[in-house]
Amino acid sequence: MATLPSLSAAPRDALELPADAIEVGRIVGAWGLKGGFKVLPHASDPQALFSSKRWFLKAAPGPVRASLPPLLRITQAREQAAVVVATAQEVPDRDAAEALTGARVLVPRSSFPTAGDSEYYWIDLIGLAVTNREGATLGEVTGLRLRHARGAPLP
Repeated sequence: MATLPSLSAAPRDALELPADAIEVGRIVGAWGLKGGFKVLPHASDPQALFSSKRWFLKAAPGPVRASLPPLLRITQAREQAAVVVATAQEVPDRDAAEALTGARVLVPRSSFPTAGDSEYYWIDLIGLAVTNREGATLGEVTGLRLRHARGAPLP
C-alpha cells in the first residue's frame, strides 16, 4: 500500500471541501510510471475537470484501500480516449497513483465553465419546480438519469 505525501504545509481552509463541491468523476487507475492517474468523468464533456486546478477527493463507498489526500493540486490534465489523464503535486509515482484508484473527484461548482445560452448543467436543474403547460405544479426535480435513446438506463 502506497503512502501519499502529507498536505500539512497547506492552509487548513484550503483542504476543506467547498460547500458547492460537485462530484465530476472517479479515479480508475494509474497512468505511466511518474504518478499519472486516469479519471473517468461523469460527463461526456469533461470541461469541469479542466476548469479547476484543485480537485478534492472522497473515498468511494466500501473498504478504504489507502489514506487519500483531501486535495490534489493538478499540474497537468488532458483527454485520452474516454478518460482524463492527470498529474498532481501530491502524487509522485505510480504506487501513489494506484492508491487513488476508486476515489471520487469533486470540484467547486463555482469553477465550472459558464454554460452557453439555453444550456444548463444537470446539477443546476435539481431543486427546480416541475410544471405542466397549464402551469400546474407537478413536483420538484430531485435527480436525473441518463438513458439510451431506446429508453434503457445507462449502467
